[in-house]
Amino acid sequence: MVATMVFWSTALLLAYTYAGYPALLLAQARWRPRPVTRAPLDTTVTAVMTVYNGAPDIARKLENLLALDWPAGALDIVVVCDGCSDDSAAIARTFAARGVTVIESPQRRGKSACVNDGIAIADGELLLMADARQRVERDALKALAANLTDPNVGVVGGALRFEDATTGFAAGVNAYWRYETAIRSAESASGSVVGVSGALYAMRRSAFEPLPEGTVLDDVLVPMRAVREGYRVILEPAAIAWDQASASSAQEQRRKIRTLAGNFQLVQLAPWLLVPGMNPLWLRFASHKLLRLASPWLLVAMGLAAVALFHEHRFYRLCVLAMLAAIVAMIAARRSPRVAESAPVRLLSAFVHMNLYAAQALFAYVRNRRLHLW
Repeated sequence: MVATMVFWSTALLLAYTYAGYPALLLAQARWRPRPVTRAPLDTTVTAVMTVYNGAPDIARKLENLLALDWPAGALDIVVVCDGCSDDSAAIARTFAARGVTVIESPQRRGKSACVNDGIAIADGELLLMADARQRVERDALKALAANLTDPNVGVVGGALRFEDATTGFAAGVNAYWRYETAIRSAESASGSVVGVSGALYAMRRSAFEPLPEGTVLDDVLVPMRAVREGYRVILEPAAIAWDQASASSAQEQRRKIRTLAGNFQLVQLAPWLLVPGMNPLWLRFASHKLLRLASPWLLVAMGLAAVALFHEHRFYRLCVLAMLAAIVAMIAARRSPRVAESAPVRLLSAFVHMNLYAAQALFAYVRNRRLHLW
């Protein structure tokens, strides 16, 4: 009886997390949409970019930001170097005559401290947040800003896309991200997204308050705070930032474990996120963030329950065989590029790896609370 309850409760939670919640959002987006009033906006903007040892990227990124389609003289850039040991600050200072201000911290303090410092000296009515690595489309800022003419919108996230992500492990990462983007798009169309991409987002100055020391996920905490203040947080698909997908599981592991561990930190820093009455997006936060963190443990519990019920019914035997087949497929994919390139195996690989990273993230956060150091 206990094994049966465990199996079906975990199976239902997993089904809701990966299929039920997206389906609910898609239905809300279709039948109860919340449109945004968009209009051209002409105002001052400060782009804030934090950097740690970004010398290989910073000149190219500053040229990219300075080329954005925005009125001359209405866009300035603040670059905050976080204890860089390379030439990031020196390179950024060569752009001083073009409206770039550089803040250089002699010691590493983490991204959140740098964001706070950068915004503290920002002059723009709007804030544009960007990372050093990604290339932003020329019309991205106009697309983001147009949404901020709607007085109900406080934060607007851009769309992150991957270049040359058609083969290998990168194709699986890209497939997972398309799934994630579809969920965020439905959240946006029906209300507010739970988080935005740190690669590109814009906000009203009034939607920002200084971040707690050590915050990893400013791109989740800032939007959630804005929603708490009564603003909407939406996604603008026409504002595009281009990145390179991880080419290997080891590369993706480094990125995702820190990000996922940041969710554990987020709950510690802002416990109100767990309280339905205090968090207006409680159901979305729980469904999109918390259940994803719980998924690896739900999968383990469901698998063990299926093994315990192996002799009870043919259905449970099929479940165990399906799990074994998935394990065999993953092993075969590591040894055979041809197997790894098949679409079903790519999707399975993305699902398995994301859950492995979620499990590892818990241990990473317990071992190292100083996640904010890049």
